[in-house]
Amino acid sequence: AAEGAGLGIQFLKHLSRTRLLLHLVDIAPQDGSSPAAAVRCIVAEVEKFGRDLVGRERWLVLTKRDLLDPAAYAECERSLLSELDWNGPVFGISSVTREGLDKLIEALARRLDALRVEQAAAADAADDEPYDPLQS
Repeated sequence: AAEGAGLGIQFLKHLSRTRLLLHLVDIAPQDGSSPAAAVRCIVAEVEKFGRDLVGRERWLVLTKRDLLDPAAYAECERSLLSELDWNGPVFGISSVTREGLDKLIEALARRLDALRVEQAAAADAADDEPYDPLQS
């Protein structure tokens, strides 16, 4: 995608207009693939694309939580976070049962509101700087 193949480049361009990136990863892939490898693949594409996406805030959203019993889910999550050395927010969700969706939506709303306030404060601070014709 980062090299301009397929629809992926359009998606990456769209991401550059977002304030926050959510990595949705299947916690229990039916094909036995590694969720950590999926996250690394996403991160690698974002890094190849460059721009300011690399430094963008990212959250990890583990999907299909309903496919594992609570103990197995907790172990998979712990293992994945350890393998990735993930320090950001993590949410486990199920689209089928809606488990975790309200918590994710509420956290997103709070964070996006906070980002809007931060952006407005930064714009106000920039407007308060004295005009310097040498900087134009």
